[in-house]
Amino acid sequence: MTETPSQSQRKSILSQLPHPQFSAIDNPIQQSCDVIIVGVPSEGPLSATATALDQTLGGAIGGLRDQNLAPEDTNDSMLIPGPAVSNADGSGAKLVLLIGMGKNEDHTRQSAFRVASTALRELNSKERSSVIVALGEDIDAAHHDALVAGVLYAHEGQGLYRSKPTIHVPNSIAFSGIAQAAIDRGQVIGDSTNLAKRLINEPAAEIYPESFAQVTETMCSEVGLSCEVWDEERLAHENCNAILAVGAGSDRPPRLVIIRYDGGQPGEQPIALVGKGVTFDSGGLSLKPSDGMIDMKCDMGGAATVVATMHALAKLGVKKNVIGLCGLAENMVSGSSYKLGDVIKTRSGKTIEILNTDAEGRVVLADTLNVAIEHQPVKMLDLATLTGACMVALGIEVAGAMTNDQLICDEVLEAAKSEGEPLWQLPMFSLYNDKVKSKVADIKNIGEGRWGGAITAAKFLENFVGETPWVHLDIAGPAFADSPKPYRDAGGTGTMVRTLIRWIEAS
Repeated sequence: MTETPSQSQRKSILSQLPHPQFSAIDNPIQQSCDVIIVGVPSEGPLSATATALDQTLGGAIGGLRDQNLAPEDTNDSMLIPGPAVSNADGSGAKLVLLIGMGKNEDHTRQSAFRVASTALRELNSKERSSVIVALGEDIDAAHHDALVAGVLYAHEGQGLYRSKPTIHVPNSIAFSGIAQAAIDRGQVIGDSTNLAKRLINEPAAEIYPESFAQVTETMCSEVGLSCEVWDEERLAHENCNAILAVGAGSDRPPRLVIIRYDGGQPGEQPIALVGKGVTFDSGGLSLKPSDGMIDMKCDMGGAATVVATMHALAKLGVKKNVIGLCGLAENMVSGSSYKLGDVIKTRSGKTIEILNTDAEGRVVLADTLNVAIEHQPVKMLDLATLTGACMVALGIEVAGAMTNDQLICDEVLEAAKSEGEPLWQLPMFSLYNDKVKSKVADIKNIGEGRWGGAITAAKFLENFVGETPWVHLDIAGPAFADSPKPYRDAGGTGTMVRTLIRWIEAS
């Protein structure tokens, strides 16, 4: 297929992410900048930097606190004139952003990430050449990398095609009270999370199976990862009939991407990450209504998370062997679309009766999981924007976890808790097995009506993981947001990237 100029430009996606110059500094109040950011706790003294700045400003910050006007509640903020306004030589900060830090005992990695992102989002609607972040003294050093990641996270949003940018990235951001190692680590985590957001936010005309694979190949070459792409001919040779069936209605042929990171000992069994990569989901012949189709560019959120996590592992030099697999297809409508009543013989040999072409993600994952287990992973996790039923059960901000191995699931739940990414386990009782049994094939691709839909989808996937310890994350709710929050834009959220990094490092 002939490639358009815009497609060619999007091959190197890392270079398009926000990359302000980061540095560590001492004596921040003596530095000239457009804005300096300091924290205001809800109780107790100001940090040393905030105290020194208050003295420079003639007690302005303390006066605001005395009058209960300072933004002490978590993530509330206020801009006030900086010392440069009164200094004869114009030195110092032009503006000071005061941001509420809440209570010290409530500080977590999540709060560090969010307060930093909120602060920068308060500033990035206007051009700021230089910003100093003086929040390191307010937050435990163990959370400094999360704070740095949050600063980067603030600068990636959904307005990629606005004629006038809505987010202005500073040329330089300096951090006081934070070690260079934490800055470097936080930058990798922030970049990786933004990579997932960018992949999700791009429209389906730009990110489709072939271009997703191209972007991934380029990223892998840039950070030293191995990448293998199976085209439609290779998929047919490998009997990946399920992936091919879902992609049959589109003129964009499907792909399978396999990424390898060998950071562990030679011969050590890898951890496997598997992502659903339906780059657009019309529902197929079980056609979605327009309202249900608008945000279906996000249906490759699981694959985006896998790619972003693999990027982070390589940049951080994590001492593990990890393999990432992305099953990529576009679920469209045409004369060649797969049909209700079709029976598909998957790569594993199991047969699937298709009763709803809009339950396509699990069909793509059937073959992808089978390829994954051939690499004999010590444990495996898949991510998918899989079911609306999970959103009904848990809401739009909480992901669902389902497993065949409680020990592995507990590891993932603990990692998510540490990073502050909401995750809740749903049961996998054997009584659900019958819900996906078919009368004409081995299994069917939907359960019995609307009940327990997230679980029956997981039970479907369980048929393709063999004896491998496995966790399934349904991220349909938190992967894409309809409306913004103070700490993030609407659109792709990059959920679970930070959790997976922590889980793999701790494994």
